This record gives sequence, structure tokens and C-alpha cells, in this order.
Amino acid sequence: MNEPTRPLAFGGSGPIGGLGPGLIWGLDFCEGQAQPVTDCEAPAVGQFRWLHLNLADHGTQRWIGDHAGLPSAVRDLLLAAETHQRALIDEGIVACVIHDFERDFDVADTARVGALRVALTPSLMLTCRLHPLRSADIAKGRLMRGAASIAPPQALELLVGAIGDNIADISRSLSTDVQRAEDAFLDGHHPPTARNLIGIRRRLAQIHRLLSGMRGVFQRLEQDEELPDSLLPTVEKIAQRLQSLDGDIMGVQAQLRLLREELDIQESQRTNQNLYMLSIVTALMLPATLVTGIFGMNTGGLPFAEGPYGTLHATMLATGAAASTYMLLRWLGFMKR
Repeated sequence: MNEPTRPLAFGGSGPIGGLGPGLIWGLDFCEGQAQPVTDCEAPAVGQFRWLHLNLADHGTQRWIGDHAGLPSAVRDLLLAAETHQRALIDEGIVACVIHDFERDFDVADTARVGALRVALTPSLMLTCRLHPLRSADIAKGRLMRGAASIAPPQALELLVGAIGDNIADISRSLSTDVQRAEDAFLDGHHPPTARNLIGIRRRLAQIHRLLSGMRGVFQRLEQDEELPDSLLPTVEKIAQRLQSLDGDIMGVQAQLRLLREELDIQESQRTNQNLYMLSIVTALMLPATLVTGIFGMNTGGLPFAEGPYGTLHATMLATGAAASTYMLLRWLGFMKR
């Protein structure tokens, strides 16, 4: 005999007493208010529900896998091990995997990139993650501060907007770091080195890859003929916003690249100057070295060998040879700065 069932929040059914999903937070939107959801299987209050689930909980994987209200392709995308950014539309349900920065309990911003899995129906938004993500906290805070009537387009825009705002804050911080390094370089006081800029360069490249992949996801959704008409303006707006953010990141990258080139030029000039001075010193010492080498030979008939001032005369000869070399180099223009 089959186990008794009761309605799920998605409109499907599941076994009573089954392992429930790992609900991080959930909200029902009714009459401009957001009401917390404590049981995913409880009937939805209002016309739209948002559930944020923890994929590390085995109950979440079982609940999504056994849920009959989602197409198999959408369930597979939500539960797949692959984390590359992608999107699909099946039976009018939009599902995608987008990237966001993870967070720790005591650190809001980390450099680790995590995958956020999204499934959007006309009455429900499912967001799932394996590790804590920054965008979920931002989205929940905005919803709790002032939740008006929300529909799938507004929910999707709010979610991606939270990711974009977090990236915009990081971009401004990185731009400020580059400007400070540039000011230090121009002032000449404790100028940065190329090694000091590696961290900024690595973070900018990471954000650029994240935004490029996310922009590609929404551009593919925009071109998909199965995309619901109600979501098309929102998807177009999101794609334009992501392109603008990526342009800002590329602008900071160009500024950093210019600073690195100036640092490389300065380092090259410093190296050339050192080599120039070393070459001049070598040229000046070469005649003196030749003279001292000649007087150091143990052969007969050496000049100044019999007189009491032979060493002084040899020294004066070596100094005169060096001075003559200096005058010759100066006359040839090698001593001009």
C-alpha cells in the first residue's frame, strides 16, 4: 500500500513523515507583506513563494528529486554536481546556475566562487546552494525591509541585482586600491611593485570570468523562444546590467594594466641605468687594470723597477690612463645623462 500523501508547496505530493528539505529561509508574499515559511510542505499563503534551500542537506536532494511538480531536466540541473553557469527552459519553468561569491560566518566577502541554482515558476522561486552565498543574505534583507507585491520577474531581478550590487561594491573597492597604487607611483613615496598588484589582478580576472559567464546565461535565455513573455523585459534588463558591470571591471583592468606597464618601464629604466653605470665604471677601470697588470709581470726590463718611486709612477700612470679614458668617453658623448 502506498504511503498517504499531502500537498507540497509546489503543487505536487510527497510522503508524510518523509525527510524534509534543508530550508534556510522561505517567504510567502501576500498583500505587500512577507511572511516567513517554516514548513516547505505547508500550503502557500499568497500568490508567490520564495524558498532558499541548502543542498548540503540530504533531505533537500531527496525532496527535489522526488518532487513531481518540476520537470526532470529542471530537477537534474538543481541536483547536478557540475557548477558551470548554464540555463534551460522546460515546460515554462526557467532554471539556471549562476555564480556568486561565498561568505563565511565572520567574513561577508571571500574570494571563493560558489554556484547558486535557481528554478522559477509562476508561483514559486527555488534557490539552492551548497555553501553560504552573499547574494542570498542581501536579497533576504531587502525583502524583509520592504516587501511589496512580488512576482517572478521582480524576484529574478532582485536576486541577480543582489549579486550585481555585491560585485559593484567589490569593483569600487578594487578601483580605489588601483588609484591609491597609482597615486603612490606618481608621488614616488613607497611606490607599489608588480608583486603588490598580483592580488588585485587575480580578483579582477575572477570577477570578469564570473560576469562573462552570467551574461552568457541571460543572453541565451533572452534568445530562447520558450522564455515566458513576462520574463523577457527582466532578462533583457539583467543582461544589460551585467554587461555594464563587466565594462566597469574591464575599465579597472585597463587602468591596472597601464599602471603595470608604467611600473615595468620604470623598472626597465632603473635596470638600464644600473647597467650604464656599471659599463662606465668598467670602461674607466680597464686601462688602469691593464697598467697594473703590466707592472705585475715578473719579467726583466720593467720601467720604474730600479728607482725608489716606481710604485708612485706606476700609480700615476694608471690614474692618467683612467682619466684619459674618461675624457675620451665624454668627448664621444657617453657621459651625457
